[in-house]
Amino acid sequence: MVSPRKMTRATLAALCASALVLTGCSTDEAGNGASETDDQGREALKTNGDEVIQDPDGTGAEVSQRFFESSDTVVVSAKDREQQLQAAAIAAELGAPMLVRLDGTDETVDAEIERLGASKVINVPGDDASIEKTAPVESADKAGDVAAIAALEPKNPRDLVMPPVFATAVSSRASVATARAAGADVQVLAAPDPRASSQSMRDVTEQDALALGRQWGSNENFQARAALASNGELPGGGGLVFPGRRMIALYGHPYGPDLGLMGEQDPAAAVELAKEYASRYEPLDDQPIIPAFEVIASVASEFPGDDGNFSNETPIEDIAPYVDAIVDAGGYAVIDLQPGQGNFLEQAKIYEDLLKRPNVGLALDAEWKLNPGEEPLSRIGSATAAEINEVADWLAALVRDNDLPQKAMILHQFQVAMYPDRENIVTGQPELAWILHADGHGVPEQKFDTWNVLRQGLDPNYFMAWKNFIDEDSPTFTPEQTYADVNPRPWFVSYQ
Repeated sequence: MVSPRKMTRATLAALCASALVLTGCSTDEAGNGASETDDQGREALKTNGDEVIQDPDGTGAEVSQRFFESSDTVVVSAKDREQQLQAAAIAAELGAPMLVRLDGTDETVDAEIERLGASKVINVPGDDASIEKTAPVESADKAGDVAAIAALEPKNPRDLVMPPVFATAVSSRASVATARAAGADVQVLAAPDPRASSQSMRDVTEQDALALGRQWGSNENFQARAALASNGELPGGGGLVFPGRRMIALYGHPYGPDLGLMGEQDPAAAVELAKEYASRYEPLDDQPIIPAFEVIASVASEFPGDDGNFSNETPIEDIAPYVDAIVDAGGYAVIDLQPGQGNFLEQAKIYEDLLKRPNVGLALDAEWKLNPGEEPLSRIGSATAAEINEVADWLAALVRDNDLPQKAMILHQFQVAMYPDRENIVTGQPELAWILHADGHGVPEQKFDTWNVLRQGLDPNYFMAWKNFIDEDSPTFTPEQTYADVNPRPWFVSYQ
């Protein structure tokens, strides 16, 4: 769905291209450095919807084309990091685009210099006076280079209103330097998604935005994620489940302590306990630590029950007080399914009213998924990719249709055979955050072995989660051990 603001901008661009009669419009249909008049009558860089500037070769040429119709000066860096950091500083000082000569890119760089009509090319390294008097950008490590460049003060920006520009740590240095030199405010986000921060969510909702680098995907992908940015924020800020926060959860069932830590007390007391556990992690992390509940909604049973599926579906009215309590306290709730011989999707639909709430996700536990005719505990359960995909499709549609923030989609696993065709699970939906919960127990060596095996060949769209067992682990990890010894650091830690 296109917002009224974006419809107005797209209509303006279309009129510019067809009629060429509106003041401030450019004939450059690609928008290369072109300008238009914005809604307040100001001269602005032309946009036509949210857009990814791919910069596929990392030279910055495509970004230069987008921000500059022409330039008397261009800064061209060799490929070494220190040279690029100095070139970035010079570009910001002069208000000039920056290009990088990487292996095999001379033709691209030279073509862009010619297009710009530059009469002066400052090569770094070189003997131009600008090089001696301009110190390189200060950055302690490569991971911080993009943020350091984005923090530069442009001394000669273009006299245009610039759209918001998003980058990540893997955007090219040249792309960020060029955008900053032109006068754009570049926000370096923790993930290639406009919902990564509260500020980026506001910006992409209010106006068209540009994103730098292939990691943002296609324009269509970027626009789909931008369309979800008005659906509200999650606890801790921003609209992505991860990154941007970590969660510390109590796992259990409302009926009592036998099924986990959460059910050892009433909802209010359980919230206080979850907050206490979360507080132990706060000194160890610079991200918000969010208390959470993972509530077992359907419980695997040794008896078939009235419906014959060896799973007891807990009434919503018994679960809702726990969900309400943790969400009202600024936390997050996850509905966990143990389907027995039942169907994941059918059980998920039982709890649809809870899943329609903003801060409630879903967990699927294949350990307790049996085929028809199989007895409980006859084997460790398993689920096919097709079974998982149908739930994911339904949950993603629920997010879209109800204007909800992104939802956690957790898969529990401690054996490879639990998801025999895991590679066929379709991930990457903007509506869902995929989380692999490695919930094996035992001594540290056993848990690490499980953790490492499960990560082999894992789709990069998954965030890793870890479980600390109070009784079954020997020993139970402290928060310090959980963070220091588990690699990569888990995004979701539950206690059972």
